[in-house]
Amino acid sequence: MLIDLKKRLREEEIRELLAWSVFPDPGRVDEVIERYEQSPDWSISGLEDDEGIVGLIGYRLRPRGELEVLHLAVIPEARGVGFGRLLLLETIERERPAAVVAEADEHTVEFFRHVGFVVESLGASPYGEERFRCVFATDYGGGPED
Repeated sequence: MLIDLKKRLREEEIRELLAWSVFPDPGRVDEVIERYEQSPDWSISGLEDDEGIVGLIGYRLRPRGELEVLHLAVIPEARGVGFGRLLLLETIERERPAAVVAEADEHTVEFFRHVGFVVESLGASPYGEERFRCVFATDYGGGPED
């Protein structure tokens, strides 16, 4: 079950997870935390086990029933066992969007492709890495209209 992390954003384990999701610019963590604190339409949830938070998902609901994934991270020692997928599925179940959209880099695009997202290239980022738009139509709607 997802837990709300909005009031826990300044905790070190949350900051570390956010740093993974804003790579290659971990200096943006404070800026991202402030945005979550100040933006009522930005939500952030996490999965917790006996050891602490194992992963988080930050998102906002957009027009036309889209849920935009802003940040998604799982601690390195818990990757590859389904926590990222669980974060996405629990968020979709909670919010019931028509579609989920995310932007990914070369390192994370295969995760989204594996979960069932349709992927298209956006070209190179300012850092020189290729970026991708990932879209997943849910059972709650027909998907985004472009």
